[in-house]
Amino acid sequence: MDLTRITVEPLGRQHDRTAFHCGADALDRYLKQQARQDADKRVAAPFVAVHQPDKSVLGYYTLSASVLTLADLPADLVRKLPRYPQIAVTLLGRLAVDQSARGQGLGEHLLLDALSRSLTHADQIAAMAVVVEAKNEAAAAFYRHYGFASLQAQPSRLFVPMRLVAQLLG
Repeated sequence: MDLTRITVEPLGRQHDRTAFHCGADALDRYLKQQARQDADKRVAAPFVAVHQPDKSVLGYYTLSASVLTLADLPADLVRKLPRYPQIAVTLLGRLAVDQSARGQGLGEHLLLDALSRSLTHADQIAAMAVVVEAKNEAAAAFYRHYGFASLQAQPSRLFVPMRLVAQLLG
């Protein structure tokens, strides 16, 4: 796949989502039935990877604001943070790639785009980390490869501090 022909843009009415199939029913259903409503209500910001010029959706992710408590974070990180009851983070709620595009680098492309957007906006609307919920161990391994670490009480929930995002994208 030529990733230079892929653009990542906010989900809009012009995007045909009907053919999207990643193999996880919940992720397929979300994109086809819920994502536009979430965008309209501003509860999540869905972004789609589209192949130019036909605008076919090959992947997507969602971003939203969230919080963590200090108890969620490792002790060595907590020592460096103010003692607020909650810390603002960006939630990477969903990330999926169409089966036709698997194994071609699109998942990494989407993740790096999501991290880049998160970092850019963290300068304007504070967020100290990006958090994901890994659906399985393969997904967790994918995120760990990019510096994500498990949260204290929920090993399937992973985070990466913005300072590491900055280094990764540097």
